[in-house]
Amino acid sequence: MTGVKTIYLDNAATSWPKPEAVYRAMDDFMRRTGASPGRSGHRLSIEAGRVAYDTREALAMLFGVRDPTRIVFTANATEALNVVIRGMLHPGDHVITSGMEHNSVMRPLRAAEQAGVRVTVVPYQPAGTLQAGGVERAIGEDTRLIVLSHASNVAGNLLPIAEAGLIARKRGVTFLVDAAQTAGCCAINVEAMNIDVLAFSGHKGLYGPQGTGGLYIRQGMESRIRPLKHGGTGSRSESEYQPEFLPDKYESGTPNTVGLAGLCAGVRFVLEQGGAIQRRERELAAALLQGLGGIPGVVVHGQNSAEGRIAVISFNISGLTPSEVSMGLEEHGILCRPGLHCSPAAHRTLGTFPQGTARLSPGYFTSDEDIEAALQAVREIAARGAGG
Repeated sequence: MTGVKTIYLDNAATSWPKPEAVYRAMDDFMRRTGASPGRSGHRLSIEAGRVAYDTREALAMLFGVRDPTRIVFTANATEALNVVIRGMLHPGDHVITSGMEHNSVMRPLRAAEQAGVRVTVVPYQPAGTLQAGGVERAIGEDTRLIVLSHASNVAGNLLPIAEAGLIARKRGVTFLVDAAQTAGCCAINVEAMNIDVLAFSGHKGLYGPQGTGGLYIRQGMESRIRPLKHGGTGSRSESEYQPEFLPDKYESGTPNTVGLAGLCAGVRFVLEQGGAIQRRERELAAALLQGLGGIPGVVVHGQNSAEGRIAVISFNISGLTPSEVSMGLEEHGILCRPGLHCSPAAHRTLGTFPQGTARLSPGYFTSDEDIEAALQAVREIAARGAGG
């Protein structure tokens, strides 16, 4: 590996590198502020509180949210999803999801199912596409929640979120969207898409550090969702009962303020770039799809077009396991992720369970030369595989 350039194509797990402003913001916070927001009245605590509020404002602007206090911070998208699923559903309730969901959705749903919640999984087509009509047909009188990923972390296909949101709103069903893979990479407007609750990750398309994420909660929804944690919030300290107002109801404990400083810088970077990130990632996806499609022995899963998908490309090479493909790529300096990607439901839909796939996920900072190097590496690995 000495002298081999490292090409990072695992942005679907965590984006890297980050914009320089993210590194500077976190370093500056630790050196110049360092205090806890809302826990004291001194100037450094006030400044820490300003960092947290600035991050809410940036996220609200990105997602089309009118009131920044409706942005709640969590440790990651998984925690955000658990807040809603565990905090909202009761025995006898019915919830609808899809056959392409990540375990951050499926595991809390299966736990709820064991406690008496009925779960309907709407099937996908083998290519990983979902029809909103299938969601509507599954709605019953006891349906309380529809939860869908905005995009598959395996196949990269975008789901019909706006159509599903309209159906949910008309039928009076709460609509939860898992935007772990799309926040920052795709345009999201919670009002236009009729999203009641949006869970997002900070360390992927928003370019923040690990340990950051959150929820948007539509006005009035907080009365239906119990908090996952209870404890100190820096507010209403005279009471031993959890506050009922946002964001405090869901933000017990000292927050990851240095992480929020980095997240704020990442979100501002996304806002500054406008639609350039989505356009660039679509170009990279198109180049990968075209290149992989021309290599004998390579099978690409999901849509063959870069339209209607994000820059997440899963593939297999005939005669080789995903781990063998990944190891071969790393010998060329290409870093990717093999296996089931914490999404066994998606792999069952695609017909790639239990072996999984090799997944390439370029990001905004990926170059055309990086893509060509990855394709050349796949060509060589596929040729070796064909040769036994």
